[in-house]
Amino acid sequence: MKTPANDNDHKTSTAASPAVWLAEGQSSQRDMLASLQTLKNHADTSFNIIASHRHNRPEIFEFADSIYREPSASATENDEQVVLESIEPLMPRWQFVLEQAQKSNVKVLLTGRNGIDYEAHREAFDAAGIRLLTGATSVAALEVIDDKFAFMQQCHEHDIPVAEAWRFDNVSELEALLATYGHQPLCVKPVTGIFAQGFWRLGKVKEMGREAGTETDEQYDSFEHLYFTEEKKINTAQFINAYANSVMVQERPIPMLLMPYLSGQEYSIDVVCEYGEVLAAVTRYKTGKIQHIGYEQAVMDVVIPLIKAFGCDGIVSVQTKADDDGQHRVLEINSRPSGGIDYTTHSGVDLTQVGFAYWLGLTDKPILADIAQRITPCQVRSIMIGVKVEEDITE
Repeated sequence: MKTPANDNDHKTSTAASPAVWLAEGQSSQRDMLASLQTLKNHADTSFNIIASHRHNRPEIFEFADSIYREPSASATENDEQVVLESIEPLMPRWQFVLEQAQKSNVKVLLTGRNGIDYEAHREAFDAAGIRLLTGATSVAALEVIDDKFAFMQQCHEHDIPVAEAWRFDNVSELEALLATYGHQPLCVKPVTGIFAQGFWRLGKVKEMGREAGTETDEQYDSFEHLYFTEEKKINTAQFINAYANSVMVQERPIPMLLMPYLSGQEYSIDVVCEYGEVLAAVTRYKTGKIQHIGYEQAVMDVVIPLIKAFGCDGIVSVQTKADDDGQHRVLEINSRPSGGIDYTTHSGVDLTQVGFAYWLGLTDKPILADIAQRITPCQVRSIMIGVKVEEDITE
């Protein structure tokens, strides 16, 4: 079992002080810890801030009062969580965190990227008096959220506007779907995945000498998808050929979805929620490099029943996109904070502080209508910074 990254970290706290723990997240852990430090500096009640990660992440750890290295299955376990199945950690991550959390008087634990592992042991955390935030309150709910096809089916069952999708597991199924639905703009993406991995818009080959826009179907240059990779465009024939001849797919089948490509504005919505109730939310959309932060009621009219239907709990993010008629349709729920949750601080409503101040008992339960009134629409541009990382001999 790995030891705390700092053997002296508990000397600065007292056993009587409550604590909040942010376990390894995707890309927002550092920003959320910084928000918690600001909250701590202005709170009447003292509390400690704990962070953990399976790697040495000094740029994250610098904003925590206490830090731990989480057990990992292998030294080769990378950011995509590729794990050697034959190797198990000496202690399960959830058990390590639970034992240390009990010693540190942790009252609130946000699980980040490994929510299902923790959720399977919710009763143990409840018995220890720890408010567990995994994004939902059951393993079944988290599994449905993670499976985009099952997720969309459940949205239909609750009459929630959602993007349509058809699953395929091989080339024959894909070609059959294209024969039926190929008359419209289409895209593909994996059934499970993050960060737009595997997403592609499909189109016809753009022929030499033909003016763009002379046909209603999207036409993509055969070289464009290799050169402008961020555009995520590929002609359909080339996608089929790559998929059919992929050694990766043959060795590890990847269930995929074929979907109509929605032409409207895409929104990301950061949500603080409790047992299916939205307590606070901020909406944002992107044009170029600019994030537009605010509160769009038409988007929230879709998000509020969605959060209720899936019993979301904690801090989650939702993606929606408008169709040709302007109807906002759900794309997915991410059962963890988004990488852009820090953008909310510029609106006058820091969602990290709103959520944790409530869960720590520092404030009353947030009321969505009141929070919405406090949001000041603004525009945000993200920038990149560098952090010096010292060599870690334990890696």
